[in-house]
Amino acid sequence: MALEIAIGPPRLAINQGLNFLVTQQDGQIAWPTHQGLYASDTRLVSTWQIYANGEPWDLLNSGNIAHFAAKIYLVNRAFATEAGPVRSGDLGLLIGRALDQGGLHEDLDLVNHGRDIIQFNLEVGIRSDFADLFEVKADDIVRRGRIVTDWDQRNSRLRTTYANQDFRRAITVTVRRTLTRPVYANGRISFDVKLEPGATWHTCLLYDFSQDHTIRRAQRACVDKCLNSKAAKRVAAWRRAGCKLSTSNDQFRQLYNQAIEDMAALRLPIEGTDEMEYVPAAGLPWFIGLFGRDSLIVSLQNALVYPDFARGALDVLGRFQATSRDDFRDAEPGKIMHELRTGELAHFHLVPHTPYYGTADATPLYLIVLHNAWRCTGDDRLLDRHIETAEKCLDWIDRYGDRDGDGFQEYETRSRLGYENQSWKDASDAVVYPDGSAVRGPKALCELQGYVYDAWQRMAEIYDARGNKPRAEQLRGKARTLFERFNDVFWDEASGFYAFALDSNKSPVLSITSNPGHCLWSGIVPQERAAKVVQRMMRPDMWSGWGIRTLSADHPAYNPNSYQTGSVWPHDNGLIALGFRRYGFFEEAARLAGDVSGAASYFMQHRMPELYAGSPRTPTTFPVQYKRANVPQAWAAGSCFALLQAIIGFQPDGPNGKLYLDPKLPDWMPELALRDMRVGRERLDIQFWREKETTCWKVVGGDPTTVAARTCATGPRLA
Repeated sequence: MALEIAIGPPRLAINQGLNFLVTQQDGQIAWPTHQGLYASDTRLVSTWQIYANGEPWDLLNSGNIAHFAAKIYLVNRAFATEAGPVRSGDLGLLIGRALDQGGLHEDLDLVNHGRDIIQFNLEVGIRSDFADLFEVKADDIVRRGRIVTDWDQRNSRLRTTYANQDFRRAITVTVRRTLTRPVYANGRISFDVKLEPGATWHTCLLYDFSQDHTIRRAQRACVDKCLNSKAAKRVAAWRRAGCKLSTSNDQFRQLYNQAIEDMAALRLPIEGTDEMEYVPAAGLPWFIGLFGRDSLIVSLQNALVYPDFARGALDVLGRFQATSRDDFRDAEPGKIMHELRTGELAHFHLVPHTPYYGTADATPLYLIVLHNAWRCTGDDRLLDRHIETAEKCLDWIDRYGDRDGDGFQEYETRSRLGYENQSWKDASDAVVYPDGSAVRGPKALCELQGYVYDAWQRMAEIYDARGNKPRAEQLRGKARTLFERFNDVFWDEASGFYAFALDSNKSPVLSITSNPGHCLWSGIVPQERAAKVVQRMMRPDMWSGWGIRTLSADHPAYNPNSYQTGSVWPHDNGLIALGFRRYGFFEEAARLAGDVSGAASYFMQHRMPELYAGSPRTPTTFPVQYKRANVPQAWAAGSCFALLQAIIGFQPDGPNGKLYLDPKLPDWMPELALRDMRVGRERLDIQFWREKETTCWKVVGGDPTTVAARTCATGPRLA
């Protein structure tokens, strides 16, 4: 690239746990917008403005200093005072913000760069609507309760409360560390500031959050000390514990390092998890909460980075496993949840997210993750801890996942507020016939069959390890039957591709989509058909040059800027690349890795967004971020780790103390080193490099007998 292009949403965002703040780049919250200060799915601050004698400030620059902290540099516009006019730029204002699980610490720092004394009113306007996140996102806010604001002049404290029956939220803004006693009027906290030339002025605003009768307090230390906070130390500990990467390809290195930071940024404060075994939120801003499918896929992605990562998701999602049928929440016994919310709508059961179970794939994915975590860690206690949950998952697959007993997994909502689509492509318009019309439920998507096939195979291996051979053989028999039936019913010989889904009449939906790539990942595709699937996915209507599209560009419903009908999703491409690699298509897997990492180089901080447009790549184009994409987003960040697994052929066998590798570096990454990569109890440092077309490797730290690889010049051969 001759010029560096930095693409990203025109906003400033910080987050910590279940709290997040999204503002304009100048730090202000405009009304009406989706911006605001949120805690536990409730918007606590809906408007935030700052003025000098009633005049707005002008932005110089702003940016994050951590995922939970930001600084904004402003200067004044010209304004009048009793002593005379103040020139534009004579006053500098620095706003510093640091968010933690208790609240927001905000610093306001002024400096007089002018030659004269300046006396003026600094005014901060704050309003709260306490809107539920679902209603903000839908642009349909209904006020149900009562808002009351009280100003405590003696303690310089503004408290705003919201109450709707037994649902209560509050935010308290306390002014500290200022010699200027503020007043409150007309919805604004106002300071009478007098500054000599060169003088500075400082105050802190502490935003404490209240939920029901529990008060949480913001950090009292100023923002300049936030990099020594508990949140910063957690990030540093995570960075130290995980696998480190170095490579001659700077794009991929930066993408990897940012992905490590994003994983830390999205950790959720869930009881029973800690700094190193945690569950990530799905993404900022709309998905700061517990999600089943997302947490499980992110756990698979992180297997190479930190093998214990999955423990948090397995524990927490196991706790929420459904125990009874509840049609409003689309719950059935044994089902793994989709999404948990804690806002007003969920509290009063106006939405089913308490939690909501409308996902058809989280339950088999739970089994896949359990097996994968065991293979990575070699810890048999994982199986002891979760085998009961796993058996209930297996029962759900048979009794409820297969709704009509035809041997395939189908889904259809029973809830009046349920999701029409319950696979990863869950947008209402995501599942379409070749003519563009919507497929209505029940529907059996192709990748769901692959997930169940894979889950049965993996659970058979687990039961073998536990000495239950009859159960293992039963599951392998079911997997063989599904394999045969799937390939008989879903395969379309004319197109050389798999059907997207079966509709309610069991007719194949022959739209060309990315979903069969997940079937490659799961192994349900016979070897003799894999080449046709790969070739079809790499044709120009599917392969954009920035990755594989969700829907063919030749389809009537195609829109490159849509959510799931033509866009490119990094996590989707990561799983597809693993599928390509599973069947030996190294070059195509490497091409996808190059596409996605190349696209990441155009985004600010190399931070991978949830999705981007499926427009074709040309020498004069760059990737276009989806307008309302979540950034950061957990499985988008984790796509980098999946692509790395595909490149090195990552196959852990922790129970037997082995790591099998089949590395094949692409020409755009001729050197790669991984440090502190763990399998079982062993920690390894491995170097990879290309010699002409051959990839070589060497263990430079740890026990070299732990590792075996096929394409190795200096190590043992793979058995």
